[in-house]
Amino acid sequence: MNVFVEPIGEIGKGKAIRITSETSRDLMAYWWKNNDTIIYMRDFDGDENFHLFAAKRDGSEQRDLTPFPGVRADIVDDLEEIEGEVLVGMNQRNPECFDVYRLKIDTGEMRMVAENPGTVTRWVTDHAGTVRIGIMTDGVNSTYLYRDRDDEPFRDVLTIHFKEALEPMFFTFDNKAVYALSNLGRDRLTAVRYDMANAQELEVFYEHPEVDLDGLSFSRKRKVLTQITYTTWKQQREILDEETRKLFDQLSQKLPNYEINISDHTKDEGTFIVRTYSDRSLGAFYLYDFAKNDLQKLADVSPWLNEADLAPMKPITYQSRDGLTIHGYLTLPIGKPAKNLPVVVNPHGGPWVRDRWTYNPEVQFLANRGYAVLQVNYRGSTGYGRKFWEASFKQWGRTMQDDVSDGVLWLVNEGIADPKRVAIYGGSYGGYCTLAGVTFTPELYACGIDYVGVSNLFTFMNTIPPYWKPFLESMYELVGNPESDEELLRAASPVFHVDRIRAPLMVVQGAKDPRVNIEESNQIVEALKKRGIDVPYLVKENEGHGFHNEENRFEMYEAMEGFLEKHLDGH
Repeated sequence: MNVFVEPIGEIGKGKAIRITSETSRDLMAYWWKNNDTIIYMRDFDGDENFHLFAAKRDGSEQRDLTPFPGVRADIVDDLEEIEGEVLVGMNQRNPECFDVYRLKIDTGEMRMVAENPGTVTRWVTDHAGTVRIGIMTDGVNSTYLYRDRDDEPFRDVLTIHFKEALEPMFFTFDNKAVYALSNLGRDRLTAVRYDMANAQELEVFYEHPEVDLDGLSFSRKRKVLTQITYTTWKQQREILDEETRKLFDQLSQKLPNYEINISDHTKDEGTFIVRTYSDRSLGAFYLYDFAKNDLQKLADVSPWLNEADLAPMKPITYQSRDGLTIHGYLTLPIGKPAKNLPVVVNPHGGPWVRDRWTYNPEVQFLANRGYAVLQVNYRGSTGYGRKFWEASFKQWGRTMQDDVSDGVLWLVNEGIADPKRVAIYGGSYGGYCTLAGVTFTPELYACGIDYVGVSNLFTFMNTIPPYWKPFLESMYELVGNPESDEELLRAASPVFHVDRIRAPLMVVQGAKDPRVNIEESNQIVEALKKRGIDVPYLVKENEGHGFHNEENRFEMYEAMEGFLEKHLDGH
């Protein structure tokens, strides 16, 4: 995937200019820095040490702005109001922490504007681009550092436990306070105005009775709050000003039956790039003239897909064995009655994220092959409040796994699943969940596919990337401490219990994975081979945590399709 620039008014006329010509790796992200310059980020063979690049809009003057081996760069603030500069975070001085540098795009000159005292994991700037807040962790507690000006030292203003959250979204328009999402003293993330200098909540201005809030947006031009987003079974929004309401009303009339997101806009907020999507479509990009109410399609994201051929993704709920309400999604293959179907259970990674209603190519791939697909927001999934998240602490392979197992049993009891034809497939934590499923509940699954999953909680905790080190103490509370919780981690690590695995297993791994080291997959494969069990094992040397290169993805899904067909007979 590369970046092209096409003149407005010349869409589809062959006037597009190719800016980048990468052949080994998709780009991770890209932005307009100013009217003449594109900036973009890429890593090298999946090592996740992203570099920041720049190029002119005609493709000339391409250069690596952070050309430091083994160093990762992140955008702290793209400084939209300052055309020639950007704030980047880099772990050049210390691989475990990121300092902030002001970088001049044209010359590559940079100077440090905030030195990390050791464990700041997030920096927040005000509307002038001054770094004002640093959020530091000791692994268990988060300490908020604050300063009024960039020539002042930071001072500690607040310390909270990692179970609590105060997430500054952006400064108020006078730069004196912040708008934030907070669950301090409550279960769910709520929208507040917060005086960071004095560590005082000034106002609660929106909360949802059931779920956490996701985000808050503002108009840079008009200096007003525009919308709050949250997710029930679908993304929802609370509109906060009339101009934004008019914008979405007009777009909804022109684009019914689709979810609508604003991808970008001109500085005068007169022209917008709009992205649509649904559960059966990756949607399209449009150019929208707000004043004229004129919508022009730029491109379909996946024109080769026919929505009528794809399967709807429906929300479900069921009760866990200990009484929690578990939310999830069920996608049924088209043209088959919802009875006695082969099923692929697809637990999400993270694990502290959640599945959402959207187009999921893996789900559609599986449903198209005749499988029902179950996605479960097991305990620990985010968005459902603190209590639901905290219920997952030290529960890998235990109640977190029970929630997934209870979903399988619910499908069987509903008559939807054929109990003899249930597979489990997931990536990252979902890969761990796959291994735990075939190990600890072997009676449930006919086969499993582990994609960059954890097999040994001891080695996993010992091989995390250096920039995760500040979170290590909280990881001990979330997952377990290899020393004080040795029995707990051993009991939950599938590699020590391979004698219980009965179902065929396929394993997929990127050799350069910095998060789930290749030894996690090597261990489980070797342990099974010692028992005389052949395990299909797909490793790619030029991949990291998940396959990104298209040719590798094709090979993986082709192997997956054959594996499932052999062991589930889904056709």
